[in-house]
Amino acid sequence: MWTAVWLPAAERERDKLPATERAAIYNAIRKLQALGPGLPYPHSSAVAGADRLRELRPRQGRSPWRLLYRQVAGKLVVAAVAPQRPKTRADSGEPVRRLRNGWRNWRRTEPW
Repeated sequence: MWTAVWLPAAERERDKLPATERAAIYNAIRKLQALGPGLPYPHSSAVAGADRLRELRPRQGRSPWRLLYRQVAGKLVVAAVAPQRPKTRADSGEPVRRLRNGWRNWRRTEPW
């Protein structure tokens, strides 16, 4: 079983969603914890143009929400919850800017 940890900003984003969307997110997280990096498409996929960044896709991609995560030191770190975007490069957009800032802040505070 893999451990999933949430950056504080991602927790705040998740907690603002309607209960039905949060339930779908928790279900997707349970799948991710069970299978880890081996969670297949359509549940998870790589983010184009982003190094080692993946998106968790609740409801097999039918949810309008995506969770951006990365494996760090044996843990799966959820860094952002963002609305599904049209196919674009990962280095554009506010969710990715927040994600990059979140990684930097998180790395300074985590001992591993």
